[in-house]
Amino acid sequence: MKRKELLVAAIENGTVIDHIPSSKLFDVVNLLHLEKMKTAVTVGFNLKSNSTDQHHKSIIKVADKFFTNEELNQLSVVAPNVTLCLIRDYDVVEKRKVVMPDLLEGIVRCPNSKCITNNEPMKTRFRVSNRELGILQCCYCNKDLPLGEVKIVEQQ
Repeated sequence: MKRKELLVAAIENGTVIDHIPSSKLFDVVNLLHLEKMKTAVTVGFNLKSNSTDQHHKSIIKVADKFFTNEELNQLSVVAPNVTLCLIRDYDVVEKRKVVMPDLLEGIVRCPNSKCITNNEPMKTRFRVSNRELGILQCCYCNKDLPLGEVKIVEQQ
């Protein structure tokens, strides 16, 4: 009998980010600065998915790394509804969807050049005005911003 599954090494401790839309994989890699990791990072691109809403998916396994809430909030903007699995001693100890919070602070740049956040040293603040359509709204100038047009604030 021939094996039809790709075998990827398990990680002892770390994080698995699953169900990443393949079109967003490299955005996620760049956002989380995975190229700077000193531990093993496994990336699977355009893998067959059994999910009914996705034919292909991507996956990232990061050994010995547990992401902060800030990093996960950034991730939720770039790739909403990915699945996060926390691994300890080769076992999944937590599995959950990454969900975008109602308020995003210091994560998204406002596209309005006249917005105070682009002219003063202050954190941006966006509220999710329409989750289904993926629309954010700046709390300062009220500019609407579709998720597909989001630019992430560069972290220092």
